[in-house]
Amino acid sequence: MAREKFQTLTEQMFYILLCLRQECCGTDIMAQVSTLTKGRVSVGPGTLYNLLESFLSAGYIAETKVEGRKRSYLITKAGKKALEDEYRRLRTLVADYEALTGGADA
Repeated sequence: MAREKFQTLTEQMFYILLCLRQECCGTDIMAQVSTLTKGRVSVGPGTLYNLLESFLSAGYIAETKVEGRKRSYLITKAGKKALEDEYRRLRTLVADYEALTGGADA
């Protein structure tokens, strides 16, 4: 059975949507993801702009401002739901791990 698009999010997708809870442009998103994850996750321009286009098409984000080549975006209600669904999915994985191993430090 084929998985629905965005049923689960990659780390890069998750962090892009997380950053877009506040309006920002692509350069800001790349910097915020790197800062937030202490460099563990990076998003290059090619990946970023492909994902932004996909998120726009899916209605997860909206373009809010265009200043020359600089475009700013903001998460939509549908995007917030996808982000929250992924957060709940990840928490379930952690809970399953903890139940099986006896705790977070196991």
